[in-house]
Amino acid sequence: MIRKTLISLTIISAVLLIAIGAAGSGSVNGRTATAFSAIDSQDSKGPNLRFSTTRLKNGVRMHYAEWGKPGGRPIILLHGLSDSWFSYSRVLPYFDPNWCVYILDQRGHGDSDRPATGYTMPDFAADVIAFMDTKGVRQTTLVGHSMGSFVAQQVALDAPDRIERLVLIGSAHTIRNDLVVGFKQEVDKLVDPVPAEFAREFQTSTVFIPLPAEFMDRVVAESLKLPARVWRQILAGLLVGDCKEQLDRIRTPTLIIWGDRDAHFSRSDQHTLAAALPNAILKIYAETGHATHWERPEQVAQDIKDFIAVRTVSGTQTSVSRTSWPNAPDKP
Repeated sequence: MIRKTLISLTIISAVLLIAIGAAGSGSVNGRTATAFSAIDSQDSKGPNLRFSTTRLKNGVRMHYAEWGKPGGRPIILLHGLSDSWFSYSRVLPYFDPNWCVYILDQRGHGDSDRPATGYTMPDFAADVIAFMDTKGVRQTTLVGHSMGSFVAQQVALDAPDRIERLVLIGSAHTIRNDLVVGFKQEVDKLVDPVPAEFAREFQTSTVFIPLPAEFMDRVVAESLKLPARVWRQILAGLLVGDCKEQLDRIRTPTLIIWGDRDAHFSRSDQHTLAAALPNAILKIYAETGHATHWERPEQVAQDIKDFIAVRTVSGTQTSVSRTSWPNAPDKP
């Protein structure tokens, strides 16, 4: 069932791209193809991007990228299922260069270790806290996309004094829905080598705005680094338990970013999540899919910058697309 769903979403994306081209304007939801190419050509890899590995106190060797000013304001980014640091490559050029941004390859992913066990949300969260200890980061803004957002929720529960701001992209109040349960059934059938077609269908299902082929090719290549057992263990770990019943304990100011064409989590999921968190802002992007930081990287970066600049967040707030933030200058 899930494979049919992913194939259908792939076809929809292809049809959308053809329709956009046929319109003759060359634009994608107000953005030209040239603009997308310009984003990709920006030097997110330049002299500011550094790669390293560190051995966590639990023995896991973690690979990570570091961008920005060493010793600057720490920001930690957590990718989604089967991704890596590269998941944030499109958004990095728009961040504040005075920040010190750490982009982790979470266990089992990218160029980090793939231990035999330990793929529950508490395991992933413990890695984040251990990484902070290793780097001497007392407190940070934590950004998580999809699977990474559920890890971020767990970190905020396990070490609330360590998280200054929380940003949840493509998240929900619970990971358990029919799509994810069906996807796990498909993942349970995987054997090595994981088929490239499977990885491509999965990654294509996360986007609504068509992205450059070279970017998607790299995303798929990162997915194929995961052996079948890691896919299986992560899906099992995601579904074994989440933070649904504890969300009201997360007092950290939280920004929720969601695209209204997200095929993985619904609008009602977002409102439930925002209502459960005592200090949350829900930001809804029009005509955008599950991977908002891929599809609208400049807007995501700006909204994160504005959110960090806001002194206080009280209660639940909701805004759609590019409305203004409290205490922030109006955007065009």
